[in-house]
Amino acid sequence: MTHLEARGTTTAMGALEEAHLAAAISACECERRRRMTSVEGDGEAAAADAMEPAVRALLLGLGEDARREGLRRTPKRVAKAFRDGTRGYKQKVKDIVQGALFPEVGVDKRTGSAGGTGGQVVVRDIDLFSYCESCLLPFSIQFHVGYVPSGGRVVGLSKLSRVADVFAKRLQNPQRLASEVCGALHASIQPAGVAVALQCWHIPLPENLKCKTLQGWISTSHSSRSGVFEGESSSFWNDFSALLKLRGIDMERDSHSASIAWCPLRSHDVPVCNGHCKKATTNGAISPKSVPAPSNMVSAVSSMLLSLGEDPFRKELVGTPQRYVQWLMKFRACNLDVKLNGFTLNNLSVYPSPAGDAADHRAIHSELHLPFCAQCEHHLLPFYGVVHIGYLDGGDGEVIDRSHFQALVHFYGCKLQVQERMTRQIAEAVYSVSHCGAIVVVEANHICMISRGIEKIRSSTATIAVLGQFLTDPSAKARFLQNVVDTTGLAV
Repeated sequence: MTHLEARGTTTAMGALEEAHLAAAISACECERRRRMTSVEGDGEAAAADAMEPAVRALLLGLGEDARREGLRRTPKRVAKAFRDGTRGYKQKVKDIVQGALFPEVGVDKRTGSAGGTGGQVVVRDIDLFSYCESCLLPFSIQFHVGYVPSGGRVVGLSKLSRVADVFAKRLQNPQRLASEVCGALHASIQPAGVAVALQCWHIPLPENLKCKTLQGWISTSHSSRSGVFEGESSSFWNDFSALLKLRGIDMERDSHSASIAWCPLRSHDVPVCNGHCKKATTNGAISPKSVPAPSNMVSAVSSMLLSLGEDPFRKELVGTPQRYVQWLMKFRACNLDVKLNGFTLNNLSVYPSPAGDAADHRAIHSELHLPFCAQCEHHLLPFYGVVHIGYLDGGDGEVIDRSHFQALVHFYGCKLQVQERMTRQIAEAVYSVSHCGAIVVVEANHICMISRGIEKIRSSTATIAVLGQFLTDPSAKARFLQNVVDTTGLAV
């Protein structure tokens, strides 16, 4: 073998060894990543294992049987919803913004603008949701963000929404959310300034819910600004506000709402330590809304917070398990054989119908837009809306008082429910009284439709149950439904 051949052989062998080494390193790296993925997966599984027993404890405390159909998978669903709704803890802003900054010709490299000197970029009407850190209930957000580019760079518009979502997917309160998003955008894209404005809606206590829209909800507006947007006389902030007004959003008009108590459950207690709250007092008397929650249920919620990676003793979370349990206890299972809020179905008060109706043996009586709030048994999240009830009086000329129907709706709504079952139960109850015909329509918004991966912010669900003569008389059903349509805009 010549010297040249020997050197060639040596080179080939070296290359082969390097290839084997590279393959080995690659294999090791793949194994390391596999193990890391496995560990992360095991961690998520452990979190799920910790949350699911906690949810079962809550169901037991509500007087429910976690083994019954409809609740069997509830612990898994609730755990998944909470993990998805707080995924922002595991996300980093730099991973989102990195690679999304683009050079833009014509942008001033010192202070910058988009489209001319002094310009700014504003993205409006970003629909988000977050979890209230005071009670663990989801709240809706409409988010608006603007920035003035600098350094000759602009950021991909979708990244503004994604950065906002990182902080929304954490336990939050509105003002901190605005401040955190503003600060993160300013640090990551380094613009001349950032402006953030948001409007939030928190579901009220069930007894204060007015209708199926956001009327009656607790609303608040907050803002945060940095750089050139700071200062009362900032022309950039004035431009930002003017661009929001084009969409009917007036931050100055709504700024007073920032002083309103945000969480309705927090207003009834003064937290001392986790799971224990001082009773709110009125002239020295203990408020009945501050009844201590069962300690085992409070402990279960504390373990859920730990599973999410939160500290239950963080000052903003002190008292949160107590409040969440107090909310759930409003939907505690009750005995269906007891009187419905003081009256029984077979002993409803009636009053004579207006003159002229008695002659019509097929008169349709309606009670429309009866508000309700129930708790979805699949996800332990509220759904709310209105119930429309129609019935045929059979010619006796008597009409059931509206207050009884409202109590009936409250009875079937204030428990773990599904909308389809509630609609049928109300219809059957009404039919047992009218004996002639009953029709019930339920319109509802489900918070579980926004606070999980599906995130369908503006969706709504309608269900209908028809019994008796409404089944055989299409014209009667059509007249009732038309009455609902005609009065929808008049509902208070």
